[in-house]
Amino acid sequence: MTTFSAELKNLSIGLPKKMKYGTDKEMDTGICKETIEEVFLTKDGFRGDGVADLRHHGGLDRAVCVYPHEHYSLWEQEFNKPLPSSAFGENITVTNMLEQNVHIGDIFRLGDAVIQITQGRIPCSTITKRTDMPPLLKRMVETGFTGYLCRVLEEGSVRKDSTITLVESHPKQVSILFANQIYFHHPKDIEGIKKVLDVQELAHDWRERLTKRLEQLTNPYMLNK
Repeated sequence: MTTFSAELKNLSIGLPKKMKYGTDKEMDTGICKETIEEVFLTKDGFRGDGVADLRHHGGLDRAVCVYPHEHYSLWEQEFNKPLPSSAFGENITVTNMLEQNVHIGDIFRLGDAVIQITQGRIPCSTITKRTDMPPLLKRMVETGFTGYLCRVLEEGSVRKDSTITLVESHPKQVSILFANQIYFHHPKDIEGIKKVLDVQELAHDWRERLTKRLEQLTNPYMLNK
């Protein structure tokens, strides 16, 4: 078994505020987060952190947003443009926790807190507005490099130099990348959907979406709805 070795590269929070984008346009968003030295992580998320769109963001299953640090250099090289810290609105930017290497249900200790991965992130257009890289959203979906979300199992303080340790790797081993591939690219893969749904720790939102999809695929009376 390989030794788990991740590093916290950035810790950031931020409440919703107005962000200018395009030509004299603006919107309320929580994507513009700022690096912080230390913050307390509650079941609802980091204190001082917030989202503007409560329908698609936030909640117990989406209390912490994670994005792999390695993707920054990939996107900067592809688009020939530097990215700011926490460019994707993530709370923690980490190394060695790529989508293909972490699984739904994996548990990690982050500083004094304990978090559990619940779902891949469904990226939204706010990311492209913030980065001014219009094709980025499409590329994140194509690659599955979306980052992912976590629930908080144990509250506690987190510092920007806190360590991240793997507490428990989920036995089903359904990676975020696999789930992303099913969700975005193979919407009619019944066995793949069942495999994702078989992970009890899956976020409620994804469970609802994939269950509905499965019902439509397997119930002939639902096909025309």
